[in-house]
This record gives sequence, structure tokens and C-alpha cells, in this order.
Amino acid sequence: MAVIHDNIPSFDLFQPASIDDAVSLLGRHGADAWALAGGLDSMDWFKDRTKPHPKVVVDLGGIAELRGIRSTADGIEIGAMTTLTEVANNEEILANYGLLAEAASLVATPQIRNQGTLGGNICQDTRCWYYRGGWPCYRAGGNICYADTPTSMNREHCIFGASRCVAVNPSDTAPAVVALDAQMVVRRGGSDRVIDAEDFFIGPAEDITRMTALRPGDLLTAIRLPSTWAGQTFYFEKVRDRQAWDFPLANIASAMRIENGVVQDARIVINAVAPYPMRLKNSEAELIGHSPDEELGATAGETAVSGAKPLAMNGFKVSLMRNLVKRAVRGTES
Repeated sequence: MAVIHDNIPSFDLFQPASIDDAVSLLGRHGADAWALAGGLDSMDWFKDRTKPHPKVVVDLGGIAELRGIRSTADGIEIGAMTTLTEVANNEEILANYGLLAEAASLVATPQIRNQGTLGGNICQDTRCWYYRGGWPCYRAGGNICYADTPTSMNREHCIFGASRCVAVNPSDTAPAVVALDAQMVVRRGGSDRVIDAEDFFIGPAEDITRMTALRPGDLLTAIRLPSTWAGQTFYFEKVRDRQAWDFPLANIASAMRIENGVVQDARIVINAVAPYPMRLKNSEAELIGHSPDEELGATAGETAVSGAKPLAMNGFKVSLMRNLVKRAVRGTES
């Protein structure tokens, strides 16, 4: 049975002014520390949940170098604390990386996008209500997945990638950065490491307690978009129960390089059907050397859902995923 506390336990609050100071605090306090970005996911955990509460909160809001969108020699770099509104409205992103702008513009509501950050949206935890409600599931250190029983409410859960836990990644921007072949810049101690977006997200088979490669002491500082995919053919679609605030039942992001009507290269990524943004490499391979049309989209869609294992209440996600791939290939939402 879940236990709802409905109060925020005390913690020490630090408000560093630089990345180095923030990383030093995170490294010093390790698993007892919590990095606070826009705070929209964090406040849920601080107040109502039985997940271990942090003893130290490191507020990133005062670090100017974590915000902003900068041109680089090979694309652009977006600070992890840049708001979703800034990402959605930035002229360079709109002109060259419209896929990410579209994804950011469909997160929640304008008020939330004004406060929420790109890094926060990418790194948010799963929304499984059993887990977030404090049920002692595998992800929370227990010995059962409450969403994977004969009587479970699992309409929103995964059809791919389950490994004890069937929770999904809920981010709208995560599949877009994977489709754009982005790189995530992570600071630890005095050095940075760069992780391909596709490898940044992990599933429960690798670590059931995390959804990203970030470990205690790590700080995501920036997201780099390479010029490789700038100005190519993009598609993003999000399916949700309500047209505002809601998390996706499924969303899809695709980037295709098309020359003379023929696909030369493609990246298709679907989210909210697996514990991580799922790249559809087999479907991508079927597109190369062909014109993107209805028939090709149907073929890619069938390939995409091969191996799906729906739960009792989410079988609809199989046909939903198939049709999202089909629409991404043909490039219309009709």
C-alpha cells in the first residue's frame, strides 16, 4: 500500500553560481544530493512520495553558463537549464532543428514550458503511478512490479524493453535529441564526458533504479546538436489523452535525409512504448534507397512493431506505434 506524506521533509539548500561549484557539491554529497532544475518533477518527489528524500538540494537556477543557445563549429549547443519555451521559439533551432522545437512546444502547458528546462525534461523520472505513489516496486527497491499483474492498470506502460519493470520514459524532447544524433555533455569532478543521446538513456535491464546514464555526482550541462542533421526532413507527433499538460501515450521523432526524392539516411525514434526512447533501426534500414510513400511507411510500421509484447490494457499501443511510423515516413498527420 502506498503511503502519502503530503509534506516536504527538511533539507540543506545550496545555490551555486558556477558549474564547478555545483559539481563540487554534487560530488561531495553523492547519493544524498539532488540537482534542482526547473523543479516541476522534483517538487512531486519532495512532497508526496516515499522515494528517499534528499538531504541536500543543489539549485541550478543561478548558474548562467547552464543557460542559452550557442552556435558551434559543428552545429549548436543548448545549455541544460535553457527553458523549453526558449528552445521552442529560438530562430536557429526553428530554422535548422525544427524537430526539437516541435517536441519542446508540445510539452505540457505554456506555464510549465516557461519554467521547465530542456535538461529537466530529458532527465525526468518515469510517471508510473505505482512507483510515484510510493508502492514498493522493483524500481523503488521492492520485489514486484505492480503494473505487471493480471489486474494491473497498465494502459500507459511499455510494450518493449521490459525487464521486471514495465514503466516507460515520458519525455517529449528525448526522442527528438536521439533522432538528431545529439550528444550530452556531462560534468563530473573537473572533466567533461560526452555521451551520444542514444546511449544516454538506459533501461531496467542495465539499472532498474535509473533512466539515464547519470550517476550521483554527475551533472548534465549541455546538449549538442550536430550540423549533420541541420535542415533535413523532420517529423514529430505526440498522441495523448488531452491536448494540454498530458504525457504521451506514444510520441515519434524522425529525421530523414532525402535527395531527389529518395531516402539517403534516416533516424526514427519512438518513446513511451519502452523504458527508453527506442530507435527503430530495422525500419530505418527499409527506407534507405526508396521514396517515402504510403506503401513504404506501412512496411516500416509493420517492421517496427515486430516483437511487441503488450500488457493486459495497452494492446492499442501496437497499432498506434505502427501508424505513427507510417505517418512519420509519409510525412503527414492526416
